[in-house]
Amino acid sequence: MAIPSLTPEQLEAARSAATAARRARAELKQKVRDGSVSLSEAIDIALGEDVLAHMKVADLLKSLPRVGEKRAKDVMAKLEISENRRIRGLGRHQIAGLKEQFR
Repeated sequence: MAIPSLTPEQLEAARSAATAARRARAELKQKVRDGSVSLSEAIDIALGEDVLAHMKVADLLKSLPRVGEKRAKDVMAKLEISENRRIRGLGRHQIAGLKEQFR
């Protein structure tokens, strides 16, 4: 299947939408990083907004203080969360486990 060609206006709209999505995800991660939003609140916010729900769980965990690549992988393995899982794809038990782990 061929990729449809887009008009310059459509390309610009897609670029601006992608930029806005990246900024929204970065803003949420910064709020988690500086402690103004807890992980539990961040998950609830992300589940309510389509753009934020596409964020990878590992990226959100690594934005927490004192959580790096290793700890994020360990927690995700313990809760049986795939490395490439996005917030939208989490099950209720996985969400509860994450909230309990970082309470």
